[in-house]
Amino acid sequence: MNISSNLRSLSASEKEMLEGNGCTCLDWGRIRVTTDFDPSSISNSGFSGDIILGCMKGSRTLGSGFVLKEGISNASLHNCIIGNRSAIHNIRGYIANYIIGDGVTITDCGRIFTEGESSFGNGLEVAVLNESGARGVRMWDRLSSQLGYVTALYRHRSETIAAINDMTDRYCDSVKSLMGYIGDDSLVTGCSLIRNVRLGPCSVVEDSTRLDEGSVNSSREDPVYIGAGVIMEGFIVCSGTRITGAAVIRNCFIGQGCRLGRQFSAGNSLFFANCEGYHGEACSVFAGPFTVTHHKSTLLIAGMYSFMNAGSGSNQSNHLYKLGPIHQGIMERGSKTTSDSYLLWPARVGPFTLVMGRHYGNPDTSSLPFSYLVEHNNESLLVPAINLRSVGTIRDARKWPGRENRRDTILIDRVSLDMLSPYTVRKMIEGRELLRHIRDDAGENTEYCMWGNMRINRHAIDRGIELYETGIIKYLGTILVKRLEGHNPDSQTELLKILKPREDTGKGDWIDAGGMVAPSILVERLLDTIDSGETDSLDKINESFEAIYDSCTEREWEWVAARLEEEEGKYIAEFTASDILRIVEKWKKAVVSLDYKLYEDAMKEFTLSAKTGFGIDGDEEVKRLDFAAVRGSFEENPFVASILDHIREKREQGDDLTARMKKLAGLD
Repeated sequence: MNISSNLRSLSASEKEMLEGNGCTCLDWGRIRVTTDFDPSSISNSGFSGDIILGCMKGSRTLGSGFVLKEGISNASLHNCIIGNRSAIHNIRGYIANYIIGDGVTITDCGRIFTEGESSFGNGLEVAVLNESGARGVRMWDRLSSQLGYVTALYRHRSETIAAINDMTDRYCDSVKSLMGYIGDDSLVTGCSLIRNVRLGPCSVVEDSTRLDEGSVNSSREDPVYIGAGVIMEGFIVCSGTRITGAAVIRNCFIGQGCRLGRQFSAGNSLFFANCEGYHGEACSVFAGPFTVTHHKSTLLIAGMYSFMNAGSGSNQSNHLYKLGPIHQGIMERGSKTTSDSYLLWPARVGPFTLVMGRHYGNPDTSSLPFSYLVEHNNESLLVPAINLRSVGTIRDARKWPGRENRRDTILIDRVSLDMLSPYTVRKMIEGRELLRHIRDDAGENTEYCMWGNMRINRHAIDRGIELYETGIIKYLGTILVKRLEGHNPDSQTELLKILKPREDTGKGDWIDAGGMVAPSILVERLLDTIDSGETDSLDKINESFEAIYDSCTEREWEWVAARLEEEEGKYIAEFTASDILRIVEKWKKAVVSLDYKLYEDAMKEFTLSAKTGFGIDGDEEVKRLDFAAVRGSFEENPFVASILDHIREKREQGDDLTARMKKLAGLD
C-alpha cells in the first residue's frame, strides 16, 4: 500500500459533495483522505469509525473487457483503510476493520470483517495422523513439510516439540491484529462472507461461500485463486495454490502449488507442495509433496503420504473399535493404491509399493520397497521388488518434475525427486538381506513363506533378491560415474583424490523428512540446536533445512562411497582403475537389464488384448488401424523411445569412463 502519511481531513466542499452523492457518515471528522482525494468517486455509501481513503479516480478493464470505475459505491465501511486505485462496489452487508491495499477490486460481496484480535489461522493446531490430537501440528504462514514432519513424528523429543511450539506462539503474537488485510491488486468478487482473513497481494477470490479465520499467502509472482462455492474455516493457504469447485476445508494447512476442488473435503490435514485433491475426502492426513487423490469414493484418513497416487475407492481405517480412532498409517514415497484398496491401520507400506485389494493384517513392508502388496484368497501376498521392472513406476517418477506448480521466488518445501536415493537404496539393501534370511530359514522345498502376516512365494523371493541386487548396482554405479564425469585422472593418486569423500557425515542412515531425503544425523543436529536455543525462530529452522538440502549432493557421494566399500570389500582409498572398470561393467549390465525389463513391460500395452474395444465395427485390420490412430505404434511411443535413448546414453557414458580408466590402468 502506498498511501501517503500526509493525510488530511475532508474539506467542507468535499463533505457537501459526498452527501450530495448519497453518502452518510456518523462522524465526518473521523474520515481522513490523501491530498489528491476525489470525492466524486464515492457514492451511495455509509461510513463509521476511523476511515482513511486514498485516491480513486481512474478505471480498469477486467478480463472480460468490462470497464470498472475506481471508487466506492453502494457500500458500508467501518474502521477501514482504503488504498489508492481501489474499486469497491455493491457490498450487500459491510466491510469492517480492514486494511485494503492499492489497486484492490471488491464487488458484489456480503460481509467482509475482522472480529476481535486474530492471528489469521496461525497457531491453530491440526490433529494430523492421530485424530485425538496427540500429534498436533500448529500452523504458521511458512510451515514447511520438513518442520511439519518433525513436529508430527518426533514426539520422542519432547523438548524439541516444546521449543517449536514456543517459537510458533511467538510468531502468532507477532502477526495478531484487530485489522484484516487485503493485499495490493487483489480481486474479491461475489463472496458471501469473509471473516478474520488476511489476503496477500494479487489474491483472487471469486464467488466463494465462506472464508473464516485464515491466511491466503498469495504473492505477485505466484497468486492464489479461490473459486466458486468454496468453504474454508481455520486455514492457511500458500502461494500458487488453486482451490475451486465447492471444496470444503476445515483446519488445514495448504502448501505452495496445490490444487484442491471438485467437491473435495478435508479436515485437520496438512497438504504440502504440489498436492492435488479432487472429489474425495481427507481426514487427519499428512499429505507430503505430490500426494494426489482424484476420485469421489476415495478416503484418505490418518495417514502419511508423499508422491502418492490414490486409486478410486481407496480407503483406510484408523481404529479397531476399541479405544477409538488412535491408529495411524504410513505409505512411504511413491506408493500407489488401486481401485477399492483397503488398509487397516496401523500399517506401514514401503517406498514405491503398489497396494491392491483389502489388507487387515497390519502389514509392514518398509524394508521391502518397490513391491506389490496384493490380496489373494483373503490373504496379503507380497511380491518383493517387482515394481523395479514396472514401466508405470518409472513413468510416475518422470511425471513429478512436470507437475511442479510452484512459481514463487521463495520455495518453502525442499523436495527430493529422485526415485533411487540413499533412502530407497538403503531399504533395497535391507530388503535383499531380509529376503535371503527368509529364504534360508524356509529351506529348499518350501513353496511359500509367511512373514509379518504376509505370504511370499519362493519364486518371488529369488526374483526379488535378483531385482534388488540389480537396482543397487545400477544406483551405486550411476553415482560413481557421475562422480568421475568430466575428470581424466592421469595417476592413481589423482583418482583417489577425486573419489575421496570430503567428510563422513552422509555415510549413515538417511531419512525421508516430508519429501526431502537427507542424512539422519544432520536432521538430529538441527534438532539439537533447537533444544539448546541456538536455533530460536521458525524461519531459522526452515533455513537450516534448506542448507541440509543444498548439501545433499556431496553427502550422497559419502553414502555411496561407504556402500561401495561394503559391496566391494575394500576401502575407497584402495580402489584402482581396474576396480572402477569392473564396477562400470556391472553397472552397464544392470542398467541395460532393468531398462529392457521396462521395455518388455511397456510392450504389454500394445498386445492384442490391449486392443480390445478398438475398431468397433470392423475386422482385425480395422482394429489395428484404429489402435494405431489413437495410441500410436510401440516403436514411436515417446516413453518407449526414451527407454532406448536411456540405454544408449548410459552405454556411451560407461564406454567413455571405461576408456579413461583403461588409459589410467595402462590397458588401452
